[in-house]
Amino acid sequence: MKMIAAVIKHFKLDDVRKALSDIGVQGMTAIEVKGFGRQKGHMEVYRGVEYEVQFLPKVKIEVAVSDENLDGAVSAITEAAKTGEIGDGKIFIYNLQEVVRIRTGERGESAI
Repeated sequence: MKMIAAVIKHFKLDDVRKALSDIGVQGMTAIEVKGFGRQKGHMEVYRGVEYEVQFLPKVKIEVAVSDENLDGAVSAITEAAKTGEIGDGKIFIYNLQEVVRIRTGERGESAI
């Protein structure tokens, strides 16, 4: 089992959610985050004063998938989140040792 964590642009969240639903992914967590990468922030003007925004708003999604669904989920996220512009985001993949469904006590892949 794998945990996919992807940091994407806000306006791509619905596209990513739909793409994952279309391939059968049944659950996802979305968290509003701030950060920077190569994009390094940008300049904004507020009430006539220019200032630098160093941390950009993004959305982090987390999805637990079985090993056989990993490639499809990563492809779905990549295709749906891509704009071709700088700051499209990153995908991180972690090993999941165990998953437990609280309501039923199911463990492992059946709990995903």
